[in-house]
Amino acid sequence: MTDHSHAVASDEEKMTALLERVSAYIEQFHGGYVQFVSFEDNIVKVKMGGACDGCSLTETTLQGWIAGTIRQFFPDVEEIIAV
Repeated sequence: MTDHSHAVASDEEKMTALLERVSAYIEQFHGGYVQFVSFEDNIVKVKMGGACDGCSLTETTLQGWIAGTIRQFFPDVEEIIAV
């Protein structure tokens, strides 16, 4: 008998995978990165570094690009903050 059950990834695992893809692009084209920290109570916390550290456009990248991407896949997320 074949077992057709599939492991279902948690929201945290899905969020981590999504942010790894976004980070790969940021690293390749901009020299910065974003890392998943936590996802609780519809709030996502991330760490930004590399070229993003001290960059005047970090908040724009966070609230525009990163938050926009997260909300496409997790529409219930209320806030995305860098820690």
